[in-house]
Amino acid sequence: MDDRTIIEQLLYHYAELIDRGDFSAIGDLFADAEVGGPAARPARGAAEVRALYERTTRRYEDGTPRTQHLVSNPIIEVDPEAGKATARSRFTVLQAAGPGLPLEPIIAGRYHDRFERLNGQWRFRERRMITDLIGNLERHLLGDAGNLKPGAGPDMEPAQS
Repeated sequence: MDDRTIIEQLLYHYAELIDRGDFSAIGDLFADAEVGGPAARPARGAAEVRALYERTTRRYEDGTPRTQHLVSNPIIEVDPEAGKATARSRFTVLQAAGPGLPLEPIIAGRYHDRFERLNGQWRFRERRMITDLIGNLERHLLGDAGNLKPGAGPDMEPAQS
């Protein structure tokens, strides 16, 4: 596969992992990265990223958040000689939280990602999540994370002094 296709697969792999509720694997995917919104302190490394998802994303008895994350319109720019790349993409999250509840779009926004080739493999280095449209998040996010506003990202722990 070419570099662009490999990076595109990383974008889609994230969606697969979150929809499975596999927050440990999400931590591994972002082990070399920072993940967060545009203003707050980002989560750094596997343990912090896993903790972020465990703290903010509701999982049901089947272990999943009962969502479908759709990643679309990826614009990927690769500098193969430097081993660096960026991607801008869109996300839309659908959820059907249980029997008798409708399938509904609950949030849409953008991912701004940076990648680096480490030991011959492309890895996430940074993900910024920016919300644009917000629906009913009460069955998806936990605690204060459900209070997202357009233009924001997920709440992060404050930086430790």
